[in-house]
Amino acid sequence: MSRIGKLPITVPAGVTITVDSDAISVKGPKGELTVPHLSDVTVAVEGTEATVTRKDDERIAKAQHGLQRALLNNAVNGVTKGFEKKLEVNGVGFRVSGGGQSLEMALGFSHPVKYQAPAGVTLTVNKMEITVSGIDKQQVGQVAAEIRSLKKPEPYKGKGIKYADEVILRKAGKAGK
Repeated sequence: MSRIGKLPITVPAGVTITVDSDAISVKGPKGELTVPHLSDVTVAVEGTEATVTRKDDERIAKAQHGLQRALLNNAVNGVTKGFEKKLEVNGVGFRVSGGGQSLEMALGFSHPVKYQAPAGVTLTVNKMEITVSGIDKQQVGQVAAEIRSLKKPEPYKGKGIKYADEVILRKAGKAGK
């Protein structure tokens, strides 16, 4: 039995889950998300709990059991609390400006780097910290990864864009004579 899949999902007040044959829609105070309904599992909503059960013990059903529960739980958390990731920009002369849907960054290149976020994701800038927030966990993580990939942190001085909780392993420079 899947350790994740067998856990029930608590549905807070104000959240409605609608189960169709091909998609599951979750509506809450922050918005609406749709999750694909996987073929080898069933989702049942009773009162304030949603449970995911698999149809048989085939390998694909076992894999989809935990996946369906995790996707549904992330959707419920997203429409109630939302998700956010924080990025830090480190480097002499590096600057970040903008907010909302777009950023303009000076990252040591000969030109300013512009980034446009997709709909549903909000960017906020506080000095040298970028906060990516939204209701879709996958989309928030993807946008944060795309911003980080513009100037990855380098191991010698630690310059670049890194996650706030990321630890950069530093290397020693050239050994002097």
